[in-house]
Amino acid sequence: MVWLRRTTHYLFIVVVAVNSTLLTINAGDYIFYTDWAWTSFVVFSVSQSTMLVVGAIYYMLFTGVPGTATYYATIMTIYTWVAKGAWFALGYPYDFIVTPVWIPSAMLLDLTYWATRRNKHAAIIIGGTLVGLSLPIFNMINLLLVRDPLEMAFKYPRPTLPPYMTPIEPQVGKFYNSPVALGSGAGAVLSVPIAALGAKLNTWTYRWMA
Repeated sequence: MVWLRRTTHYLFIVVVAVNSTLLTINAGDYIFYTDWAWTSFVVFSVSQSTMLVVGAIYYMLFTGVPGTATYYATIMTIYTWVAKGAWFALGYPYDFIVTPVWIPSAMLLDLTYWATRRNKHAAIIIGGTLVGLSLPIFNMINLLLVRDPLEMAFKYPRPTLPPYMTPIEPQVGKFYNSPVALGSGAGAVLSVPIAALGAKLNTWTYRWMA
């Protein structure tokens, strides 16, 4: 049954990595900056933090090797860049889809696992918190390098949107003034239980395949 257990593990890893790519494609285009303005940044940050931590901690505990989370984040990044190429082939600019910066946050998870001598609970609590805190910060630095998103929105409207959903000028600051702080706070809180879920999925898979 070892082959079935390993196959199930790797299948789960691929499914989560592909889903993270699809999540990025759906949330990372111009709506990321326009229709919802900075509210979308918080939602996007939390979704990416939780998606990263559930797969990364699952994969890391499966192998038991610090560094696996970074490898997993690299897979997610490569998948997303390949998907960006498909949009580029349709005539959109290559920065139309914003690729999140997953790798530094995954490195913090790996460092936590390594520094605590492969302590699973420390990886869940400390590592999950660090992922949630750091990902919005790294993403904001990344997004500052992207071309004017409003220009992209009007120049390349999403073809499936009806006319009444044409992007409008965002009203930044009317809801809250610190999207990075809110994204980091919410991400830090939510990433810990999601990390625990990833660790539990690892245990359940072994029991199911035993």
